[in-house]
Amino acid sequence: MHRKSEIILGIDPGTIVMGYGIVKIEKNKPELLEMGVLKLSKYKDANQRLQIIYNKITELHKAFLPTQFAIEAPFFGKNVQSMLKLGRAQGVAIASAMQHGLSAQEYSPKKIKQSITGNGNASKEQVWKMLQQILKFEDKPEFLDATDAVAVALCHFYQAMQFNTKGIENNNWESFLKNNAHRIKK
Repeated sequence: MHRKSEIILGIDPGTIVMGYGIVKIEKNKPELLEMGVLKLSKYKDANQRLQIIYNKITELHKAFLPTQFAIEAPFFGKNVQSMLKLGRAQGVAIASAMQHGLSAQEYSPKKIKQSITGNGNASKEQVWKMLQQILKFEDKPEFLDATDAVAVALCHFYQAMQFNTKGIENNNWESFLKNNAHRIKK
């Protein structure tokens, strides 16, 4: 992240419910712009669901002009058919982002949870509660896929901060605390 202001689109892919979150980063401080879900269960045709996912990413791009795109990587489950469907949803989301000039960064569910809560095995509720603290929002969304998507975007920001030392005076705890004051629980 090299500009003063970045907008990160985070996606929690799914073929039944897809979560999305838009986080603005200005002066290294995250701000939640929007989060929500795309409900796909009413559409029976798998190809129609994929088209709707593609269109939603395009719509979000036009509305928010994200500069970064991050997506949760599929985890390995026992159900091969579910994995294939999830992989298609992820691929379509990435293709839509790439169509708009964004490269995709993938993060494992464990990495995202670790980045947000400090615990790679945290529950969806623990992630939501931590995001409430960090981003100062009140309501619990109907589907936690929305907060999962926000977590993906915030994870991307934290990872970029970790590896981008430009603009950070010293690589020590004092400078880390100064640059991450929003993460300190009071």
